Amino acid sequence: MDRHGAQPSLRLTVSGMRQLVIKTTSGLDRPEATNQAFTVAAAAVASGAEVSLWLTGESAWFALPGRATGLALEHATPLPDLLEAVLAAGTVTLCTQCAARRDITEADVIPGIRIAGSALFTEEILRDGAQALVY
Repeated sequence: MDRHGAQPSLRLTVSGMRQLVIKTTSGLDRPEATNQAFTVAAAAVASGAEVSLWLTGESAWFALPGRATGLALEHATPLPDLLEAVLAAGTVTLCTQCAARRDITEADVIPGIRIAGSALFTEEILRDGAQALVY
C-alpha cells in the first residue's frame, strides 16, 4: 500500500482510468497477434483509458501511410480503422531503432505518429498505475 492506502496496481491516472501501454512487435508475419494488439488498444481508447501503442519490429511498417491495409484478417475489424481509433484519442509511437533499421523517418510516417526510443517507453511503463502488454 502507498501513503494514501491504495494498492499500487489500483492507482488511476488523472482521467480516472489506468494507463495502458501496448507494444506490438508483430506485423504481416503474425496477423492475429498484430490484430489483437490493435484491437485491445482501440477498445481501451473507446473505454476512456489513456492508451499508448508502440510499433516495434515488423509493426514498424504500419506507421507508414497505406501499410495497415495490407493486413486483412477474417472476422476482424480492419487494421486501418483500429489505427485511426487509437490515433484519434491515444498515442502511437514508432520505435527509433526499428524506424532507423527500415530507413523510416519522421517525414515518412502517418501524421500523429511520433518516433521515440526506449527511454520514453521505459518511462511510460514505470508510471504508477500503468499496465503494459506486449504482443
